[in-house]
Amino acid sequence: MARMPVMFIGHGSPLTLEQPQRLLEWQQWGTNLPRPQAILVISAHWETRPLMIGTAQTAPLIYDFYGFPEAYYQLNYPAPGASALASRVRQQLLQAGIAFGERPERGWDHGVWIPLLGLYPQADIPVLQISLPSQDVDELLALGAALAPLRAEGVLIMASGLITHNLRQWTPDGVVAPWARAFDEWLAEKLQRDDRQALHAWASAPGANESVPTPEHLLPLFVALGATERHEVMHFPVTGFEFGSFSHRSVQWGTGE
Repeated sequence: MARMPVMFIGHGSPLTLEQPQRLLEWQQWGTNLPRPQAILVISAHWETRPLMIGTAQTAPLIYDFYGFPEAYYQLNYPAPGASALASRVRQQLLQAGIAFGERPERGWDHGVWIPLLGLYPQADIPVLQISLPSQDVDELLALGAALAPLRAEGVLIMASGLITHNLRQWTPDGVVAPWARAFDEWLAEKLQRDDRQALHAWASAPGANESVPTPEHLLPLFVALGATERHEVMHFPVTGFEFGSFSHRSVQWGTGE
């Protein structure tokens, strides 16, 4: 079995599903990816300590957003649960000495099902979500490394967040905030060079204070990075901004070959 890629996707809001260009980019990305046996998701919208393993069954979605039209609260993503993957995740966490618990009643938040509606709209691949357990970069890299062997078993590791995420400083659509562009370009350059030492110090990068006023949307990136090898082939399947302060830059490591 070919080793699956690792991905970080800028998941956006429910409005992303109504942006034809962004939705097309997600659909093309999903088409170009090798088909996984299961998908393991780490979303910015579930933070716990210690790490929690979510439902291994199909469960009602979590509509963790407010003030949208009623139609958004009727969206569904009835993918199969992933009980076999949950067992393997437990084994890997135990082996790595990473503490964890179980939340079998918790469904998938919008950081999971919004991008999956674009990538795999058929909803026919088993999905498992685990929580983001720390804001420490080293701990997140170690978590990614513990999960990395699952790639050889057909598991797509998907980290879901946003590289820039400032809800208080919106600009008109099409007008990119200078600080958001500066941070987005800085991060892209460091990823291209696989400069992990510089990435570790992201908080001192140009535009970081405005682009990442709270870190939860950026941090899933480090779980994904930890699941990769040094200087593994990498590219950006999606780039660009939404409302000027939300970078949709997404990253794929590996090719599945």
